[in-house]
Amino acid sequence: MGSKKEKPMTPEDILKLEIAEELGLDEKVKQKGWKSLTSKESGKIGGIMSARMKNNN
Repeated sequence: MGSKKEKPMTPEDILKLEIAEELGLDEKVKQKGWKSLTSKESGKIGGIMSARMKNNN
C-alpha cells in the first residue's frame, strides 16, 4: 500500500509551482510539501494564480 502514484501535472499545478518559485517558496514545497506552507503563503500563491488566470482569459 505505501507508494503514492504521481498524477500528471495540470497547467494549474505548473502555474502554482512557478509562482511558489518566484516567491522563494519552491524549496520549502519540494522538501516538506504544500501542506507546510502557512495560510498567508498559500493565500499569496492563490491570489497571484487567480489574477494571472483572469488576465489570460
